Amino acid sequence: MIKNPITQLKDCFGTGEPWVWLSAAAVSLSLMMVFGLLSLIAYNGLGYFWPADLMEAELLNGDKKTVIMGEIRETETVPAQQLREAGIQLTKEEQWLKRILLKQGNRDIYGLDFRWILEKNIANKHYPKDLLVIERKEWGKLYGRLTGIKENGQFIKTETLYQEMQSRLKQVHQLQKKVNELLKQQLGPINTRLETLRLYEKKIQFDTSKLSETLSNIEEQRQLLNQKFSQYQAEVQQLYKIMASDSILIQIASGQIIEVSMENIVQVIKPNSMNILEKLGHYIHQIWLFISDDPREANTEGGIFPAIFGTVLMVIIMSILVMPLGVITAVYLHEYASQGIMVRIIRIAVNNLAGVPSIVYGIFGLGFFVYFIGGSIDDLFYPEASPAPVYGTPGLLWASMTLALLTLPVVIVTTEEGLSRIPGAIREGSLALGATKIETLWHTVLPMVSPAMMTGLILAVARAAGEVAPLMLVGVVKLAPALALDGDYPYLHLERKFMHLGFHIYDVGFQSPNVEAARPLVYATALLLVFVIIVLNLTAIIIRNRMREKYKELEPH
Repeated sequence: MIKNPITQLKDCFGTGEPWVWLSAAAVSLSLMMVFGLLSLIAYNGLGYFWPADLMEAELLNGDKKTVIMGEIRETETVPAQQLREAGIQLTKEEQWLKRILLKQGNRDIYGLDFRWILEKNIANKHYPKDLLVIERKEWGKLYGRLTGIKENGQFIKTETLYQEMQSRLKQVHQLQKKVNELLKQQLGPINTRLETLRLYEKKIQFDTSKLSETLSNIEEQRQLLNQKFSQYQAEVQQLYKIMASDSILIQIASGQIIEVSMENIVQVIKPNSMNILEKLGHYIHQIWLFISDDPREANTEGGIFPAIFGTVLMVIIMSILVMPLGVITAVYLHEYASQGIMVRIIRIAVNNLAGVPSIVYGIFGLGFFVYFIGGSIDDLFYPEASPAPVYGTPGLLWASMTLALLTLPVVIVTTEEGLSRIPGAIREGSLALGATKIETLWHTVLPMVSPAMMTGLILAVARAAGEVAPLMLVGVVKLAPALALDGDYPYLHLERKFMHLGFHIYDVGFQSPNVEAARPLVYATALLLVFVIIVLNLTAIIIRNRMREKYKELEPH
């Protein structure tokens, strides 16, 4: 008997098989979209570090010819009408034209790093092997030819200019490394000690007992520290003087000669003369510098290590704060509280807190944590620092506490769901064997719930690491002068402001005046933020899986 097609269709859907295939298709499409997005971010971000060839050509403008030099970053075809509206004179026959985005560098000379040029106006395009890319600490990259080296204003005579320049640049970098060590290991601690003495002196002004003797000791220590500071400062100034003695002369595209001090140079390469292996080595080196170096030029140059460090440290402190509080709350609500209307109201409130906009948490953190609690701490324990606040200002501690409050509902809900899955017979059996309720909870129930607790931590980390809006109010800054964790006592400085990858993306992408230069850094930083979140989540997942295996025998069979 042949069934009606409609009946066959109903029978097919009744088996549930089409829904399985639809679910699989939806999951596959979601994965493709995720990997496609990550691929797009990686392509636009990682490509920034590849040493592109440096072009030299003639730009035709009527009868005039000017030499241009730079990296071709982008090529696109645009309608002629769009160019006419921009004020470019074109013939009526021209409908579509190609133009290139040229990174011409030399921002201190030209004013802009990038310019659009019509491809039809470019002639005699070539890639000379003697062109240099000079990465500077200020004003971005400089493109040109090396024409000379100076030492103390005198030209150096040598047949191998490039090798001599690299040798001297290496020496300058070694001196710079020594200067940084003196600043961090000697001058920094001395400054910290002097500030501590100043605050201590201010603190004892109201204690008249042994005041003169104490002040005498303080002054003696201050003079000793100032003497050491002067010695190290003189050494640093001498090193700066040596570094400033060398400079190079660069001929840019216009023929102008530019003198650049070697102390302002990060590195120099000849991209057109590099083979594929040399370019690959330089590419890996640039990625490492991006990860490990400090930012420069309003975050559009250099690296993002302080932002990585601040993000990871904040998430770790947030996890330490949120896990005990969330677990204790969930245990009380499920194990101890009388299940009445008040507990139901609390659960509804906890679920609603998960939907509160994050900026509201930021405002609460600023008002309660920073101004109220932080201000009270300053009044009680740091009156000598007044009017400069210590804890009464946004910092790492308040940012971590704000995010802990933001992610607290997630930990409470997941932990309580885990507690509800534990059979009552397990608790009753433990109590029947003579264990107290707290012993049952500590040795039996919580170990079985630990995977659920780690699931809550995973969700909390995933949300907290990407939050930006509340952090802008409670501790994150564009550029932090020092890391929150260093070698100065008490080592972990919870009151300090810090940098964050999410805020770094916002700042570079939307606050930078140099949009074209900032765009690849936005992609690279976004990719790194995703990678950091994945690493943090994988760490929590590994811990959760080990807990599952460890306490597997406790599960009911």
